[in-house]
Amino acid sequence: MSVETLTAEQVMSRVLVAVRPEESPLMAWELMRRAEVHHLPVVDGQRLLGILTREDLAGSWSGGPREQSKRQVRSLLEGERRPRVRPDCPLPRVAAVMLDAGCDAVPVVAAEGLVGLVTARDVLMAVAGRAAAREVAGEVVTGMFHLEPVLRVKE
Repeated sequence: MSVETLTAEQVMSRVLVAVRPEESPLMAWELMRRAEVHHLPVVDGQRLLGILTREDLAGSWSGGPREQSKRQVRSLLEGERRPRVRPDCPLPRVAAVMLDAGCDAVPVVAAEGLVGLVTARDVLMAVAGRAAAREVAGEVVTGMFHLEPVLRVKE
């Protein structure tokens, strides 16, 4: 199968770590750190509200842990418009969307909501021939994980 015929659905990451909009930037940072990810979908159920990056979090950081624990990640998404692609979007188009938007990850959204995430690494792996296309047979199983906080900063 050539790169030109691959789709977002065939190369996307399906198991995602996600954060709810009411969580704090401190929690989002900890989720990224523990899961070793650079992109964190902000979801309300299956509905995608946006994508946070490590750069977004670092750029918005002010104050210490106490201040960060009082904020909500939804406030970091205000005014942000990130592109989204459908599962059947051809990989060259996904790459063009990422380039045009200046982002290194694009969520894959279907009628039921967020189903995956295509990162620059996913695209590079496909182009290098190091990632076998994930053949889609029937239902796409997407897992989203959320790590619950063990310790919260007291007010």
